[in-house]
Amino acid sequence: MTSAAHTKAQQIIDDNAVAIFSKSFCPYCRATKALLTEMGAKYYTIEMDQVEDGAALQDALQDITNQRSVPNIFIGQKHIGGNSDLRRRKQELPELLKEAGAV
Repeated sequence: MTSAAHTKAQQIIDDNAVAIFSKSFCPYCRATKALLTEMGAKYYTIEMDQVEDGAALQDALQDITNQRSVPNIFIGQKHIGGNSDLRRRKQELPELLKEAGAV
């Protein structure tokens, strides 16, 4: 059975070219958003420490991605990983963002 948080997380992933599951106090989350902003990408962010179901969303993301940490990044509905994973793929980011319709 799928939880409401699982459904919500999947809906956010499905509805956005770039989705970032974040926490407002996380420096890696801020670095991710800064990099994407610098590249001119449009992205959707949910700050899981500022929503009532944030802990449940984090649990759902663990089920979906096997990653509990933030940021948890999706581009074109594909799981990218965290900030270090995003930076490792910096060379291909312009193409990924273009394919996803985020730039």
